[in-house]
Amino acid sequence: MRESTSFYNLAWRWHFYAGLFVIPFMILLSVTGIIYLFKPQLDTWMYADLMQVPVAEQRLSADQQLAILREAYPQVVVSKYLPPAAQDRSAQFVINQDGQELNLFVDPYSGSLLGSQDALWNLQAVVRKLHGDLLIGTVGDRLIELAAGWGIVLVVSGLYLWWPRGSSGAGVLWPRLSARGRLWWRDLHAVTGFWGSALLLFMLLTGMTWTGYWGAQFAGAWNHFPAAMWDDVPKSGQLTGSLNSSSQQTVAWAVEVTPLPASDPHAAHHGHAVHQPAAVSTNLLQHVVDSAAERGVQPGYSISLPQGEQGVYTVALFADDPRNDATLHFDQYSGAVLADVRWKDYGPVAKTVETGVMLHEGKLFGLANQLLMAAVCLLIIFSSVSGLVLWWKRRPAGRFGVPPLRHDLPRWKTAIGVMMVLGVIFPLVGASLLLVFVLDWLLSRFRQLRPSTRPLA
Repeated sequence: MRESTSFYNLAWRWHFYAGLFVIPFMILLSVTGIIYLFKPQLDTWMYADLMQVPVAEQRLSADQQLAILREAYPQVVVSKYLPPAAQDRSAQFVINQDGQELNLFVDPYSGSLLGSQDALWNLQAVVRKLHGDLLIGTVGDRLIELAAGWGIVLVVSGLYLWWPRGSSGAGVLWPRLSARGRLWWRDLHAVTGFWGSALLLFMLLTGMTWTGYWGAQFAGAWNHFPAAMWDDVPKSGQLTGSLNSSSQQTVAWAVEVTPLPASDPHAAHHGHAVHQPAAVSTNLLQHVVDSAAERGVQPGYSISLPQGEQGVYTVALFADDPRNDATLHFDQYSGAVLADVRWKDYGPVAKTVETGVMLHEGKLFGLANQLLMAAVCLLIIFSSVSGLVLWWKRRPAGRFGVPPLRHDLPRWKTAIGVMMVLGVIFPLVGASLLLVFVLDWLLSRFRQLRPSTRPLA
């Protein structure tokens, strides 16, 4: 019985230490999430001089705009072109100048260069990188994934532990108005956690699909497209997801694991260019823009320019309504369409995930969606802070320990089982759970052995 209680005491400590680990990440993700939710409004307000232009009668072609840019910046590498999303919006090029990535804005009517912006260190790029990898790359991504995974474990096990089983839901379904001090904080934490648990799980699960380890495995398992779509297309050996980065989303999650085609320098001799206009070779960027319009791609897309001899033009629309998603690859020599992937090609899981991601980012239903997700972020912040206060008030006097084990041990045993099952589903959580178990066990053994050590007389 003593060994059993000792094990559950150990697991109880995991539960609290995991909560303390998760809280800073939940607050950071919520704050950065609120900022990114309102990216359209903030960008329009902060960069109006770069993004808005007076409407004129005649618009320059994409190739004319590119020629003006190259004349002004002859040494730069151009990686992306974003056609104007509306009549009164500027066009945008992404360039690399002396190792610095810049967003360069162009008036599509006059050809005037409106100004530039650091592509990696503007507000939204920094917020997105903080949200995705803490600005430290793969290590940060794994920490975010670990925190999100433990967040799911804590929500599910917490729901089981706190689920009202009696006739009254006081303290769980609603706070007790007479509560004071620690009991007041406990009720606020439990009530907000209970009612917000479904939304919090939604946010955590949809966010997990973008993580570098679990998200990649999940995408590889569920995102499958007919191989025939790429049977007659030369492939580069890379995946389309290589066009994404932690600071910039280019292609949709559903197509990240699809092959990235390669251009064929001899395409014209292979019959691919038979139906292409003669002007393609000299006006290829505008040809890609025209082809996207002809194929019904809605405004707001980007065009990634070819990098290297086998690079392709990639039109990517990561749409607010995922039913409008589009990913098209064009041969850089012939202008031939090598692949065209749309919503109809997505599988059921990909459609579900893409819809969930757009809800997560507050894009699917406009301002109402933004406000709902912002409210969820505020709820997460409040729940995190109240949980921290509750732990501080319940900790053992004078030290950073955990509160005593719950008295309802049978219920806690089931919660431990839930934690272990989720540890299998989310491998980083499971690995960290085993690591903490071993370290905690070794530490407890060390403490037991210390008193028996006596100095020699």
